[in-house]
This record gives sequence, structure tokens and C-alpha cells, in this order.
Amino acid sequence: MPDRVPVHDGLFADDHLIGGRCGRCRRYVFPRARSCPYCGADDVEPVALSPTGVLWGWTTVTAAPPGYQGDVPFGFGVVELPEGVRVITRLTESDVDALESGMPMRTTIVPLHTDDDGNTVVTYAFAPDGPS
Repeated sequence: MPDRVPVHDGLFADDHLIGGRCGRCRRYVFPRARSCPYCGADDVEPVALSPTGVLWGWTTVTAAPPGYQGDVPFGFGVVELPEGVRVITRLTESDVDALESGMPMRTTIVPLHTDDDGNTVVTYAFAPDGPS
């Protein structure tokens, strides 16, 4: 029986992204890295990042990038989380006129494509989360 499999292990859980927080400078990162990109410390611990943020920038992708197996068009943008991390991400909304700066967004898990074994490959995306 086919399963849902993540596009990459360790990026997300059911309702949030998995980032890192540096033990030295206390800054957050996404995706989690072995060492802190800000201070170089190597004690970056995994943390659940906030499931909500605000839209910072966006566009619509209308031509599939090389190697991409999902549907087009799709929204693509930058969402800023309360931790101060700006996430480059897929958006569930591809109509640029339906999006606006500062719009509340929420993490969601969406199907990306079906792999050769019949599994649904899923990824994270951000969806509009009510009025701005």
C-alpha cells in the first residue's frame, strides 16, 4: 500500500518546520545546520519553529524547474516566522493578486508528486491564514 513520504527527512513535522537554535548565540536557523551560520558554534539543537508567520515576498512559478516533478503553476515566496527566520517556501496560493505583504500565513503539508513506488511525496508550504 502506498505511503506519504517527505521530500526530505528532518525538514518538517505535521504542522511546523523543524529548525535549529544555536546554543551560543541563541539565533534560529532553517533548515537546521550542523554549525551556526551566524557565530560558527557547533551546538545547534533541533527546535519546532512557529507554524505561523507573515508573507514577506512572493511570485508565481509557471515553468517547472529542472528535475521538478510537481504541478505548475505554484506560489513561491518568503515567509518570516516570529523567531526572525525568513523561509523560502512554496505557497498554496499561486494567484499573486490574492497575496499581500504582511499577510498571515500558516504551515501546511501538501502533496508534491508520486514517486516510482506509488508513494505520495509531500512537502511543506505556507497557506494564507485569515485576513491580514
